[in-house]
Amino acid sequence: MNTPRLRHSFVLLLAAGALAATLGCRKKEPVTAPVATPAVALSHDRAPLGSPIDVTYKFVVANDAKFDQNLRVMVHVVDSDEEMIFNFDHNPPVPTTEWKPGQTIEYTRTEFIPVYPYVGEASIQVGLYSTATQRRVTLAGEDAGQKAYKVARFQLQPQTENVYTVFKEGWHPAEQAEHNATVEWQWTKKDATLVFKNPKKDVLFYFDVDNPGSVFKDSQHVQLTIGGQPVDDFVLPPAQPMLRKVPIKAAQLGTDDMVELHIAVDKTFVPSLLPASNSHDPRELGIRVFHAYIDPR
Repeated sequence: MNTPRLRHSFVLLLAAGALAATLGCRKKEPVTAPVATPAVALSHDRAPLGSPIDVTYKFVVANDAKFDQNLRVMVHVVDSDEEMIFNFDHNPPVPTTEWKPGQTIEYTRTEFIPVYPYVGEASIQVGLYSTATQRRVTLAGEDAGQKAYKVARFQLQPQTENVYTVFKEGWHPAEQAEHNATVEWQWTKKDATLVFKNPKKDVLFYFDVDNPGSVFKDSQHVQLTIGGQPVDDFVLPPAQPMLRKVPIKAAQLGTDDMVELHIAVDKTFVPSLLPASNSHDPRELGIRVFHAYIDPR
């Protein structure tokens, strides 16, 4: 005679068997051959928050690789627990549809370390993915999971390791990108002053700027001076981001403990006064500065 408990057990066994049969019938995701072998070389093995670092990317394309779409390079920087803290995703300078079997694709990008609340060991994971489907392709190397491949390690240091720098006169308050708090900038006025501690040695000044060009379409002439003497002079076209790497000799910095670097822009604009603008912003805007970094040499 069947009892309710026996009938219940029989039903559970049938359900378990059906589930096992269903799982067994499912097709496993096919194993695909690697399309390339990635590698990364860093200009420094230690990088303070907010500092620039040159990252050289290399992809050795497999002999049988084929690319039917342009893939984006995924570059995740992860902490010691392998949690992503920020990324340097980008499109490679040579689109992947132009990569040839057996070819080596190599290029260098200057990346700025975001000011993120983490210091300590970090590692870089690289991948290639479709912007249409977000699916990643198979690469050769140590897979950290989900086709993200470990390629490099370095140390993130506190921001206090950088040269002390102050945005003095002629600057508007800092702003952040709406959907990415790690992207920050400050607008200059017609004239602006950057003050930094004199390292008493040669430096390389990184000046990362643009003019978005949304409503103001003019090119701007920008001059950088120290003590009235020019150290850089350039034209900034609209809607073309520019990273200037300006070598400055110790003699140009002078002997004072603090150095004043002056930024002069020949043309400014007020968004609220432009006919094509729907903005009510009454500020006088010069150029937009993302990074102004002093790197002693």
